[in-house]
Amino acid sequence: MPNVLVLGGTTEASALARLLAECGIAATLSYAGRTESPRPQPVPVRIGAFGGAAGLADHLRETGVTHLVDATHPFAATMSANAVAAAREAGVPHIALTRPAWQPVGGDRWHHVADIAAAVAALAGPARRVLLALGRMHVEAFAAQPQHHYLLRFVDAPDEPPRLHDHGLVVDRGPFTVAGDRALLQDHGIDLVVSKNAGGTGAEAKLIAARELGLPVLMIDRPAVPERLEVHRPEDVLAWLGHATISGTERGV
Repeated sequence: MPNVLVLGGTTEASALARLLAECGIAATLSYAGRTESPRPQPVPVRIGAFGGAAGLADHLRETGVTHLVDATHPFAATMSANAVAAAREAGVPHIALTRPAWQPVGGDRWHHVADIAAAVAALAGPARRVLLALGRMHVEAFAAQPQHHYLLRFVDAPDEPPRLHDHGLVVDRGPFTVAGDRALLQDHGIDLVVSKNAGGTGAEAKLIAARELGLPVLMIDRPAVPERLEVHRPEDVLAWLGHATISGTERGV
């Protein structure tokens, strides 16, 4: 019988946890610990780091994990690399459940940058009103461009105010709607959106709203990850576990 460890923190991880529970498959959902109030889950939950790839490999062996599913955020590159290395070291089958990256369509005004540092550098110039749609991990890097007003949207209220000279804060949890995000952009006079290419539908509304309003988007491209098997639906993880016929969405990266 499978004993699945799901590296989570995403809506896809939660959907997979529900599916595994419904199928009676033993599973544990692991959080890195950055979300202060994660939603209740139908499977056991662990919170905290493993101690790198070696620590994760030890955990896989010690807890009898038979299958490892990386359903972390597409920008959790270190964790994803550790998952690949740990699964190989422990001899445990491994798969990634991830969202397809967003692709620009007609009307989008995207400027691509490679990482947070490049996004900060790209904001050199006159003052603007900027939506930083990044979560809270990298926000303070933008203090290097203090001329702008930054609108932040966090899942949880921070313990301390962000160290940005001029900012506003909205505490809200997705999925978001296009109408809601269009109103957010208009009400705050936003003239530039900074976004990671997280993919999926839960956070796409801001990009559609920006397109409708003709606003530019500074798009931070995804970091590279080691080659691995990827699927995009929780059902395909079940197929990989042997419970259905896989639908052909897996690929190497």
